[in-house]
Amino acid sequence: MDGGGAQYNPRTVEEVFRDFKGRRAGMIRALTTDVEDFYQQCDPEKENLCLYGFPSEQWEVNLPAEEVPPELPEPALGINFARDGMQEKDWLALVAVHSDAWLLAVAFYFGARFGFDKSDRKRLFNMINDLPTIYEVVTGTGKKQVKVEKSSVSNHSSTKSKPKQRGSESQARYFKPIHQQQPKEEEEGLDEEEDEDEHGETLCGACGENYASDEFWICCDICEKWFHGKCVKITPARAEHIKQYKCPSCSNKRSRP
Repeated sequence: MDGGGAQYNPRTVEEVFRDFKGRRAGMIRALTTDVEDFYQQCDPEKENLCLYGFPSEQWEVNLPAEEVPPELPEPALGINFARDGMQEKDWLALVAVHSDAWLLAVAFYFGARFGFDKSDRKRLFNMINDLPTIYEVVTGTGKKQVKVEKSSVSNHSSTKSKPKQRGSESQARYFKPIHQQQPKEEEEGLDEEEDEDEHGETLCGACGENYASDEFWICCDICEKWFHGKCVKITPARAEHIKQYKCPSCSNKRSRP
């Protein structure tokens, strides 16, 4: 296992950051949208397994590299052994913490290898630090959106912050890109800016990226996390017909024996 580094060695701050983001996106997928597959692959009966993220935004559960020392820092060993001895959410949070540590180790390994100076290292860290950690994405601690959503229901009639009603039937919560929304009254002209500020701390539960007003989002009615429609393959048209939306993670939890 080469950790995705055998054929790709980023040499600038920007390249290392892109490498970091790609690996991070893959690991977030493993722990969120692909969690059922990840869970099954982490069989406690197998040997020491590691979770790897790749610059291509893919992930893999595999044995550690055989070469010593390895070409890249190695992820935490034996993540599979703790799977059945903990609550699933606690186990995923533990894997997330180790994944964050590994991503930093790989990024600064490249920095040391290619001679980043103090200024480069600081710039790289600041770029990384602007992103929520995998732990924050997986556990939801990186956002205060749930509390904001609940407190704003009485103040906003927009589909962004409360469930739409169709007759007596409730409907899944979502918000459309601004250009797809219906024109508002003049006195409500500042609502979009207010919503942008209000939802600015929202993180996608799949990719971990921040809210943007030009993208379609949908909220899981079980865990109350928000997702890019594209990340969970839900379109605005399809959302119109969903009464209660369950994200991939919550759907898998229900079906797991």
